[in-house]
Order: sequence, then C-alpha cells, then structure tokens
Amino acid sequence: MKAALIGVGQAGGKITERLARFDAEMGFDAVRGALAINSATSDLQSIEYVDTQLVGADQVGGHGAGGDRDLGESLVESNVQQVLDELEGRITSDVEAIFVIAGLGGGTGSGGAPVIVDALQGIYDKPVYAIGVVPGHNEGKLYRVNAGNALKTVVDAADATLLIDNDAWHEQGESVEGAYDTINGNIAQRVGLLLASGEAVEGVGASVVDSSEVINTLRSGGIAALGYASAPASEDSAENVRTVMTVSRQALLTGTSLPDATTADSALLVVAGEPEIISRKGVEKARRWISEEVGSRRIRGGDFPLESGRLGALVLLGNVDRPGRVEDLIEEAWAAKQASDGDRDDAEEDLIDDRLEGLF
Repeated sequence: MKAALIGVGQAGGKITERLARFDAEMGFDAVRGALAINSATSDLQSIEYVDTQLVGADQVGGHGAGGDRDLGESLVESNVQQVLDELEGRITSDVEAIFVIAGLGGGTGSGGAPVIVDALQGIYDKPVYAIGVVPGHNEGKLYRVNAGNALKTVVDAADATLLIDNDAWHEQGESVEGAYDTINGNIAQRVGLLLASGEAVEGVGASVVDSSEVINTLRSGGIAALGYASAPASEDSAENVRTVMTVSRQALLTGTSLPDATTADSALLVVAGEPEIISRKGVEKARRWISEEVGSRRIRGGDFPLESGRLGALVLLGNVDRPGRVEDLIEEAWAAKQASDGDRDDAEEDLIDDRLEGLF
C-alpha cells in the first residue's frame, strides 16, 4: 500500500520517522511522503529523517502544549491551512491511503490529530486512517484522560483508527518510559510490514496481498487492531503447516496492539516469508481458525513474499468489538469530567455522544 504519513505531536513524529526509515531501509517503497508537525521546537529538532513543521509559534513560542489537549487542538486548528500547504507534493496521485499518527496522551497529538484527519477528509478522495497510541496503565492520569477524550473525535473523523496500547508491545517488566524506543521500533516494523504487504518485493507468492485487501478490511471503520508474531521456518513447506498456525495464533492471542480485542467485523491474515516455504494448507487452516475466533466470515488472506529464514503472521482486525482498554480510558475521562463539574449527566452527554456510537 502506497501511503503518506503525517505525525502529530512528539510520539507521532518519532513513530513517523521510524516508520519512514524502516520502509526505506527494507527497500519497500510503500511510504511515498512523510511530515512531522509539532508545537514544540525541541521535539522537532530530534527528528532528522523526515521533514518537520512547527505550528503555533505565535501562541506558545515553540514551547509546546504542555499536555493541554484543548490548547493542542487550538494550535493545530489555527495553523491547519499551513499544514495542508506543506503536504502538497507529499500526497501524490499514486498514494492509496493517508495515515495520521499520534500519541493520544499528549497535548498536541491528542488535540491536533483529529483536526488534521478532519481537514484531510475534506480535501482528498482516498482513505484517511489514524494510528493512535494510547498510554499504558502506569502512565500519568493526565495522559489517560487525554486519550479518553481524544478517542471520541479521532474515531469519528477517521475512516478507521488503528489503536496501539503502550502496554502491548514492550518487554514484560520494562518500564514504559524506558521502553518508548522499543515500542516505536515495534510499531514501525509491524505497520511497515502491513503497508509493504501489498508491495511485493521478493519473489511471487501463490496469493499475494494487495492494498485493496487492507482497505476492504478497514472499510467498516471504527477501531482496528494489528497483531504480529514470527518463528523460524523449515525449508520444507509441508513442515510449516504447524508453524503458520502457531504464528497466526500468537499474532491474534498474544501479539495484538490491543490485547483484549479478539472479536471483529473483518480480518486480514498476511503470512510473510519465502514463497516456496509458505504452507498453503497452513494458511487456509489459520484463516478458518481466525474466522471462528473473531466471529466473522469476512477473513481475507494472502502471502507477503519476503526473503527471510522465518515465517511471520500479521493479523489486521477491522472494527473490533468493545475493547476493554478503550472503555477504561473513556471511563477515566468520564470520571475526570465529573470531578471537575460535579455533574455526571453533563459529562456523559459531553464524552459519550453520537460520535461514539460506533464504539459502543
């Protein structure tokens, strides 16, 4: 899938840079343009691989939104036309989808990403997806409340929102603060492989995935999740039936970006590896198992020819059903609103409005 990337805020910018770098180093050429925007000069100075744009300099002097998502929204909204002007030439005619990437716990990312998504929807006749990273359980309350509030706007604005829990893709026992680099690297690898799966670069598979499979899996909107796992492969495809099944199970049950998201409207299974060692029987068995596990018959699948001594499985879930992690974040935002104004009814009306009908 040929994609353009827009990173918003500190985490969004870092992930965008890692993803663009991974794509280039692997030679996939799926990322056709990338831009990182932020209201903090210091955050942009650490980004070297992709172009950057400072927003809100007149309002905050390059010092950022300080975790204030209302301020972040205002800063991006007042500069949205300049951002769109900067994107000209990066969103070319061959781009098949646009991804807006943000950490939903910060100020600029959580407030600004929905603004960018909404603006892009009004201009481009191609899918605009969001990739939102939600804070882990041990991160600060402010970040979790920001994420809960951001969900209602970003999910409504985007054609689909791929959510990634910071607790999902780092080593057990490792602090989130010390694991950000690991998490960003894992996001770049997994999302990068998903984007590249429709851009076969090594050999010819029996049933190669193309970008339409990704788009159709995400067509029902809502929240999406992505799972990944890999294992050493045998040189004999007949011996890899079990391997394909194993990595597919691990990708869905223990390797997803939202650990409790196992029921969905649709799914896509991509098996990556040397074409001659991918077991077709294993792929079909894995697809049937995923269909039963997620409760949907709309299970697409195919190969991603890739030079490797391992077999990998990517499982993309479209419109997952009531993720508990999302409910927790919404409830915490609810409680914070109630505490600030003492009126739960007003809080419910404000936080859980018609824009969240697709979630609940």
